[in-house]
Amino acid sequence: QRCLERLRSSRAKLLDRYRQAGDGACGVAPGALLVQEVMEQEWQELRDRLPGLRGEEPMEQMLEDPDELAVLEEIQQELISQEQLVIKEYERSLRFDEECLNAMLDGLDATDGVICPVCRKNNLTVKAHLVCCQCGLYISTQDMTEGKLRSLLESTLTEHSQRCLHSPEFTVTTGMEEEASLLMSCPV
Repeated sequence: QRCLERLRSSRAKLLDRYRQAGDGACGVAPGALLVQEVMEQEWQELRDRLPGLRGEEPMEQMLEDPDELAVLEEIQQELISQEQLVIKEYERSLRFDEECLNAMLDGLDATDGVICPVCRKNNLTVKAHLVCCQCGLYISTQDMTEGKLRSLLESTLTEHSQRCLHSPEFTVTTGMEEEASLLMSCPV
């Protein structure tokens, strides 16, 4: 029971070892090392507490009775199976994270639209004579396409970022006689 508790508390150590071992070495190999280490530590503590067991022999040499060795082997196998469960759970978690990331990337690829620079939430609707968004942005244009608008926004942002580290903000301006325009301003 103490070995199992020690193994559970060494979970972070186990996962670090598993990560270092790489994807090629999974299963018993990295796990068995930690189980052996945990059992040796527990054996050392048990030996130090009981007066008749003092000495430096490893536990396999101290236990010569076949029944005791069988119990020791059974404990070791149980601990190894616990360790493998932790590794499988970790692998499942990695696969889930990878699937989520792939789904997000697929979603980004699927949306070819231009995100509204004002609200930064919705895609813009771009037609030949207007650009609009659900947030209220409505600008009259001439011969505008998504490609042109994206290119204009990207070049303007790139030009700004070459001179300033801060992010600019976009607003819609309307004058008395002017039509609505998209204005980029920087707080700095």
